[in-house]
Amino acid sequence: MAKITQELILATAETLMERTEKSEVTLSQIADELDITHAALYKHFKNKQQLWTAVAKSWFERMISEQIRLDPIDPVNPADPKERLHDWLRAFAHAKKRAYHENPKMFALNTQYVDNHPLVLREVLQQAYRIVDEMMGYGDPHFERAEAILSAFAVFSLPSFKDTWNLPDYEERFERIWALIENGV
Repeated sequence: MAKITQELILATAETLMERTEKSEVTLSQIADELDITHAALYKHFKNKQQLWTAVAKSWFERMISEQIRLDPIDPVNPADPKERLHDWLRAFAHAKKRAYHENPKMFALNTQYVDNHPLVLREVLQQAYRIVDEMMGYGDPHFERAEAILSAFAVFSLPSFKDTWNLPDYEERFERIWALIENGV
């Protein structure tokens, strides 16, 4: 029997989500799949909400955050932070679009969970807020500016707008929003 870890539990939960096509499978289903007791799951997650938040964050990290690739900063000619932010936001939008196209079922299941638990979205986006904050040198402990920047680009990241992601003016719309906020970042 494999050692039960948080990562194994998360992977099992995702597998069951995909198999059952439900955004939240029961803890008993996960425990049965892992051949452990329901109570054993509580050694790794204090409650069901914590487990499902971890599933959403794990999927987001793997399918969105880890897919964003930027060229390393050249120490001799470092890029302007605004230019770097533009490139990161564009890569973020493209990663969301790619995740939607690669696995629309899991995209929808994760979206359904976050839609049903709106406070989870802020937790899922914490790493993205941190990246923007560090990139821009804000030093904002609550990531308020970073959150505002990502909010401005919601049309390129919120699943409710997914049907607009393949429109021919996608890139033009992105650049128009960037032009609106560029001077304020």
